[in-house]
Amino acid sequence: MSMRFLITGAAGFIGSNFVRFMLDQYLDDEFVVLDKLTYAGRMENLEDIAPRIEFVKGDICKREDVEKTGKCDVIINFAAESHVDRSINDPGLFIKTDILGTHTLLEYAQRIDVDRFLQVSTDEVYGSIDKGSFTANDPLNPSSPYSASKAGADLIALAYYKTYGLPVLITRCSNNFGPYQYPEKLIPVLILKALKNQPLPIYGDGTNIRDWIYVRDHCSAIDRVVTGGSCGNIYTIGSGYEKTNLEIAKMILKFLKKPEDLITFVGDRPGHDFRYSLSAREMNLLGWKPQYKFEEALDETISWYVQNEWWWKPLTNPH
Repeated sequence: MSMRFLITGAAGFIGSNFVRFMLDQYLDDEFVVLDKLTYAGRMENLEDIAPRIEFVKGDICKREDVEKTGKCDVIINFAAESHVDRSINDPGLFIKTDILGTHTLLEYAQRIDVDRFLQVSTDEVYGSIDKGSFTANDPLNPSSPYSASKAGADLIALAYYKTYGLPVLITRCSNNFGPYQYPEKLIPVLILKALKNQPLPIYGDGTNIRDWIYVRDHCSAIDRVVTGGSCGNIYTIGSGYEKTNLEIAKMILKFLKKPEDLITFVGDRPGHDFRYSLSAREMNLLGWKPQYKFEEALDETISWYVQNEWWWKPLTNPH
């Protein structure tokens, strides 16, 4: 039996990759994309698959926009403000989109009696960890307005499960990278700076550690949770590929045959978490594990940016 999916925020980086992944996996299902098309949500991200989806331009905070999407079986919410630095400068926007927008979607999901509602969250809700890896039910300890707003959205979603029986699932994933990532995040910033022989800005001394996952592995994990996860549960999605920001910069420069003296250390940002790490134990029990080795996926990502200047050039030279 075919399913109808509503995927919010899918003109963004992870959402657009997820729709592409699902179209490859489920040929008979229908996919509706709701996106506000803010700076990071771009129709260019969906250009190659546009004929195969139904696109609705709209804001998850507005009930009338959400209702334009029609009846669906599954809602997957990628829509969020997600850049930490921007959240420091404009926290109100993050609270509105990430918390109030999620609430609007939960209300809609309840009205139309969805089979599944998956809230896509982040490892940042747990804060920093010196050693070991966070598991699903570890305490929340967000450090930025962004991560606090995501934590708030998760708690409201879980409350709808506990109070109303809404079939909610939550995924929290480590740092993603891959094609179509807006050039404000670390890896695309470093790739594009290196291509232009510009200084590569690294916060602090570059020793901050992140657990990196290729976006397609994240997509397959979400699919596995939607199909096999237990409602009311949180699933942490870690890859085990931990790298310092400095290591990432050096790998990119090596691949592009650029000198390491392009690396430039800049003042650290406020509330900068030192290390993120997530357990994938519950995901492994669902039969999921990463399919992409970090180095191969990074090489593939760099090559994509090299080959798709049409996509990123308007973003770095908007005028």
